[in-house]
Amino acid sequence: MTFARPWLLLLLLALALWWWIRRRREAPAASFSDVTLPAAAARRAWWVMLPPALRGLALAALVFAAAGPRIGGDTVEVKQEGIAIVITIDISSSMLAEDFAPSNRLEVAKRQAVGFIRGRTADRIGLVAFAGEALTQVPVTLDYPVIEQAVMDLKIGSLEDGTAIGSGLATAVNRLRRAPDKSKVILLLTDGENNKGLIDPRTAAATAAAFGIKVYTIGVGTIGEAPIPTGRGLGGFRYELLPVRIDEPLLQEIAQKTGGRYFRAKDSEALSRIFRQIDVLEKTPIQVTRYTRYDETTRPLLLLGLGALALELLIATTLVVRVP
Repeated sequence: MTFARPWLLLLLLALALWWWIRRRREAPAASFSDVTLPAAAARRAWWVMLPPALRGLALAALVFAAAGPRIGGDTVEVKQEGIAIVITIDISSSMLAEDFAPSNRLEVAKRQAVGFIRGRTADRIGLVAFAGEALTQVPVTLDYPVIEQAVMDLKIGSLEDGTAIGSGLATAVNRLRRAPDKSKVILLLTDGENNKGLIDPRTAAATAAAFGIKVYTIGVGTIGEAPIPTGRGLGGFRYELLPVRIDEPLLQEIAQKTGGRYFRAKDSEALSRIFRQIDVLEKTPIQVTRYTRYDETTRPLLLLGLGALALELLIATTLVVRVP
């Protein structure tokens, strides 16, 4: 327990002095021919001491109340400063390549992206899909279930086929450029070379750097050849074993210009490790503020003091009556 005004406790010394002076004060002397009466008065002398004792108790309680007794407990307030993140996923037909067991590249990428989203707590996340063109699926938001559902709903063929890396990156930049968050990040995942779109990827990267947006690029695909769909027949897609072409120098340049990093995912486990690594690199900064909250305890003391005064007045007018 602490006191808001501890210096008022010095009044207790004055109260103790008053009590000491009262105790040392001698009663006036008187002569009695019959000692029966004073003896009877002495037997009831403790009633006489009740009013001053109650008054002393009341004054002590009021002094303690005036000093402001309080009980304090440390409380920690955690303030999280979130990061604005846009996940940009290539949904061109080559993402159907089945070199990422147990499924194709897109399905594995979707599962890993959802796992990444579930690991965030205070970050606003958006989703951009691109192929031959780019489209915002979800603006940056804290509604994680909506983002997760949008990621799982990504499908090949919903956009014109092709790989417009510049358009996908520019669309993500446009979503982040006015975001109030101090940290802004783009996760760009693709498995091909830029062959569509009107925006050059390097121009989009320079724009991202100008707005302070960091871009992590992920090249998806095995080294060598992979079964890639080349057309659709009566039984579904036709696959051919074709060389994997990823413009790694371009993706590295984009990451370098914006202060990010380039990763190569050659299988599903590697892609999982990459998402975990990015999760560590872009941890949400946490500011911890410690403050002390005090609970005042003056009311019980005030009630005690007023109750003692009331009892003193009651006793002084009934049991102990002062006679001049």
